[in-house]
Amino acid sequence: MKYLVILAFVAILGSLGSALFFMMRGGTAQDDKRRGRNMARALAFRIGFSILLFLCILLAWKLGYIQPTGIAAGQ
Repeated sequence: MKYLVILAFVAILGSLGSALFFMMRGGTAQDDKRRGRNMARALAFRIGFSILLFLCILLAWKLGYIQPTGIAAGQ
């Protein structure tokens, strides 16, 4: 489970870096539409990876693979 979480974080950071690359890259007016589509696609992948990471953590908690730690509620 630890490796899945690390992989998901790397994928999220990679998609953010990709979106930054497409945003900062210069070009002509025709390239702007393609660059905008690529940036939107990279950000959509980031959202998908974030949702997938949350669902995997929730599923691992429900199946007992991970246990919550820290301060108990109400203290």
